[in-house]
Amino acid sequence: MKITIGELARRINGEVRGDPDRLVSGAAPFNDAGRQDITLAAETSFIKKLDKTDAGCIVVPDTCEGGDRDMILARNPRVAFAKAISVFYPSPDPEMSISSQASLGRDVTYGEAVYVGPVVSIGDRVSIGDRARIQPHVFIGDDVTIGDDVVIHPNVSILERCSIGKRVIIHAGTVIGSDGFGFAPDQSTYHKVPHVGTVVIEDDVEIGANNTIDRATFGKTRIRRGVKTDNLIQIAHNVEIGEDTVIAAQTGIAGSATIGRHAVLAGQVGISGHLTIGDNAVVGPQAGVAKPVAAGETVMGSPAVPIKQFLRQSSLLARLPDMKKKLAALVKMMRDRNVSEKKDNGFKE
Repeated sequence: MKITIGELARRINGEVRGDPDRLVSGAAPFNDAGRQDITLAAETSFIKKLDKTDAGCIVVPDTCEGGDRDMILARNPRVAFAKAISVFYPSPDPEMSISSQASLGRDVTYGEAVYVGPVVSIGDRVSIGDRARIQPHVFIGDDVTIGDDVVIHPNVSILERCSIGKRVIIHAGTVIGSDGFGFAPDQSTYHKVPHVGTVVIEDDVEIGANNTIDRATFGKTRIRRGVKTDNLIQIAHNVEIGEDTVIAAQTGIAGSATIGRHAVLAGQVGISGHLTIGDNAVVGPQAGVAKPVAAGETVMGSPAVPIKQFLRQSSLLARLPDMKKKLAALVKMMRDRNVSEKKDNGFKE
């Protein structure tokens, strides 16, 4: 589709600088964009080289000054560019389609314009909201509730009694509602602890590919509104994750941990059980968190420590080889002095 940058700016809440009648028909990366494309220059390094892209229009921060290129100025250029991509590549209009190869249990209810693909298995008493899209090879257990505008990608399993809110996206291979890792030791053997709770995923959550979200032992494992998770993440039983928290790949959260609102967990983070991570906290990559993190605090390292302490430790660690050499030289000097003193004492006697 072709659209003027004036109309595009209106749709993405931006302001045109340049020719509002210029036509664009797609979106592309900064270095690959052509004259029919719109691109993004959100960072200073890109803004400094606006003349290096062939893009027909560039989305920039509204603080950007000068330049003789056609641009759309936006308060949050990344969000504006994301909206622009959606304009050029809209989702298909939903239509009612339930595959004859899908298996639906008893008393399944569903709303308008629902899509259910081939080889989907849906249990008894499942409720599916309007415009939900369930891709092939999905398993949905008994008594599951799925809200409006949910997208479930292939090979997802949602086990019994779990609840999925509105506008949730669940990517391929994720398992929601598996048993938590709970075993009672009895001398040399272990007895499985039944997990009779459930999982609640609230509205506007996006779950990455191959996540595992365990059901609670009792009560609920809860993923609150707006949470975004990357791929390959483990969320254990009775965990609660606060609103608008983001979690990067390969993070593992042990049972009964509580993550606050607007927290950031970077890649390969490990969080011990029963801990609290405060609102707006940041946990750096590969951090091993063994004690609570206060609201607004940034921690790194394993065991995780406040960022200033981590940087001091890292600086010290980098100097250890030189310190070792100096220490070895000092030890040798002291030994040589001791030997010399002993010889001197022997000579005097």
